[in-house]
Amino acid sequence: MKKDIIIEIYETLTGAGVVANEGDFSQDWLGHCESYLRTLRFKKAEPSIGAIAICGSRLQRAGEQMIALPRYRHIGARFLALSEKCHEHVNVDSVQLELVG
Repeated sequence: MKKDIIIEIYETLTGAGVVANEGDFSQDWLGHCESYLRTLRFKKAEPSIGAIAICGSRLQRAGEQMIALPRYRHIGARFLALSEKCHEHVNVDSVQLELVG
């Protein structure tokens, strides 16, 4: 489920002290309004593929920057692993094109 990866990312970021609350996470990492994650939970809905893609890209960028610094290498590697999970979800939901020969 896409919601599972979002919750895993949220818990990782709050545990690392990167985000303080769901509102910050929704805005800064998912690219949505501050009530986005709360709304998903209330409606028992899945996040949009766009939110997953944005989050994956932001995790990748942050992870690449962090992994270059010895002090943050472990968390940078975790960000990159989570980014890869996001990209996998995006790829699964992507439309396959039929090429005409």
